[in-house]
Amino acid sequence: MSDMQTRHGGLSIDLPLATFLEEHALPGSGIDPARFWSGFAAILDRFAPENRALLAERDRMQAALDDWHGAHAGAPIDQAAYQRFLRDIGYLVDAPERFTIDPHGVDAEVARIAGPQLVVPILNARFLLNAANARWGSLYDALYGSDAIAPVPTGGGYDPARGGQVIAWARALLDTAAPLSEGSWADWTGDAPGLADPGQLVGRSGDNWLLRHHGLHIELVIDRDHPIGRDDPAGLADILLESALTTICDLEDSVAAVDAADKVQAYANWLGLMRGDLVETFEKQGRQLTRRLAADRAYRDVDGRPFTLKGRSLLFVRNVGHLMTTPAVRLADGGAAPEGIVDAVVTSLIALHDRNGARANSREGSIYIVKPKMHGPAEAAFSDRLFDAVEDLLGLDRHTIKIGLMDEERRTSANLAACIHAVRHRIVFINTGFLDRTGDEIHSAMHAGPMIRKGAMKSAAWIAAYEDRNVQIGLASGFAGRAQIGKGMWAAPDRMAEMLEQKVAHPRAGATTAWVPSPTAATLHATHYHRVDVAARQAARSAEPVAALDQLLTPPVAVDRDWDAAAIAEELDNNAQGLLGYVVRWIDQGIGCSKVPDIHDVGLMEDRATLRISSQHIANWLLHGIVTPEQVDAALARMAATVDVQNAGDPLYRPMAGRAEESIAFQAARALVFEGCAQPNGYTEPLLHRFRAEAKRRG
Repeated sequence: MSDMQTRHGGLSIDLPLATFLEEHALPGSGIDPARFWSGFAAILDRFAPENRALLAERDRMQAALDDWHGAHAGAPIDQAAYQRFLRDIGYLVDAPERFTIDPHGVDAEVARIAGPQLVVPILNARFLLNAANARWGSLYDALYGSDAIAPVPTGGGYDPARGGQVIAWARALLDTAAPLSEGSWADWTGDAPGLADPGQLVGRSGDNWLLRHHGLHIELVIDRDHPIGRDDPAGLADILLESALTTICDLEDSVAAVDAADKVQAYANWLGLMRGDLVETFEKQGRQLTRRLAADRAYRDVDGRPFTLKGRSLLFVRNVGHLMTTPAVRLADGGAAPEGIVDAVVTSLIALHDRNGARANSREGSIYIVKPKMHGPAEAAFSDRLFDAVEDLLGLDRHTIKIGLMDEERRTSANLAACIHAVRHRIVFINTGFLDRTGDEIHSAMHAGPMIRKGAMKSAAWIAAYEDRNVQIGLASGFAGRAQIGKGMWAAPDRMAEMLEQKVAHPRAGATTAWVPSPTAATLHATHYHRVDVAARQAARSAEPVAALDQLLTPPVAVDRDWDAAAIAEELDNNAQGLLGYVVRWIDQGIGCSKVPDIHDVGLMEDRATLRISSQHIANWLLHGIVTPEQVDAALARMAATVDVQNAGDPLYRPMAGRAEESIAFQAARALVFEGCAQPNGYTEPLLHRFRAEAKRRG
């Protein structure tokens, strides 16, 4: 044990983490420190060996998959034989008899109301506060400040013509969401709105009117002294939409946390959210600004009785998966503790500060943890037992800790009903995630042959089956009115017009939520839930049979490989540029999620999931001889120069081009490709952590 560690309950804890727990997280939690440390050690002693065994099982199955696909490479897959093989190795299990999930104490934002979901890196306090406060958003600002209805203006000052477009668009939405008994909202002059359904008028706040549609609130802001309101016949200065109902505070794919200092910063931000005292001061356009959590919103109903609505998004916390360990906690044998177990204990302990106070986050007193990257029902059952143990340690009723199960690994998708059944008493969320799921699809069938081009993946047969099965199995398991069915992220925050056009497909699919990259996107995506009655779509889809496994289990191997040299070079450059653009920020600056320019200079919100696809795709083409090592190295060198130019305005950026031997980031990107086949399930975390730790050691 080093001087920077301390011992508790047989564990060696890095001092920054031990100090944070003893001086900040434990005080006010109601948990005795001695009992906490002994219980923490007992949980790790019990679950760490099982965690290792589950990872060994992943490796065993992947080796079997590699052998089978290698032996059958180049031949069409005989699904009957393939599925027999998958059952023989334990990859496929029998689906349970029909059942209904039964979580208790689930907040309405999760169980009964459909709306957007933000995902935000927990290491960035400013982004966290913006996301938590994105429960309410200005529709006028979202429309005016984005390209939603017209290209964003480059000049300064208010453009009345653009403002008129915004007002007309917003009034048309009101005609859809809360139609008047006579006429259009475009002609409203500010009197008490005579709604076709009077029950949609639920209250007032001063002069403002509060409406409700599909469970979501709309506040009409009346201010005749406002620059917009004074010229409006109704005095309507703005329309506020209830937007990001829920937010996932992410400890996983969108952060670069490799040691105790990183983890403490993440946990401290989560504690600030749970206590309600997180504050961030920053400079913007020459002014000092301070962000705090928004207060609840006060209204009076139509009979004059006071009531409040939540002013903040309901917060989930996404723990890390089962794979990684953390050097911040060492077991009795000196080995690093499984990071997912540490997260489960610490984030739940911190959430007690919400339960023991005013329940500003969960009014039902629940703790919401998203658990990513689980492979199959045995791993889901492991998390269920782990959460049981954490509840016992913290004196919580059984199933107080809720689980969000991410359907982003192939073995989970193939056994989704069994995975849900394993956590049926605490599950509140399933979702699809194209990026990680594609990365796992590539790695699972790595030896089956070269994969189709990355851009063609979204139209592959397995994707359609995956998206359909997720909704169909969720509905068959009783998610309607009990839990969220979610869809993936819109990655282009500057392309809101495209988002408005395309992302309406998510509620139409029967999903109650979908991920968005910003508060502006949350407000605009909220309009989709006014245009689509998700409950009706779920009722319609509940009669569908579950899509067969055959399509889901058909790897996207290229059959017609008619790629010429130019097409191969284009694909290689695209993957290499995305790989380097993300990795250089992760390794050199510790930025786990940011708007990274793609090869066409379109800013995309990237995290490790995108990196997993790019690195695995190149590794797959390298394995099957579509590209040579020399071509890969040449593409990496070319794209290093491109990425250097794209980041020229960043004073903290370290160029990579021509510095292959000294750039740790370049070395990391290269390793992700050339060691890609050997990475567990194609994950990028082990290599990223190794190279980031080296970068931090070098300062």
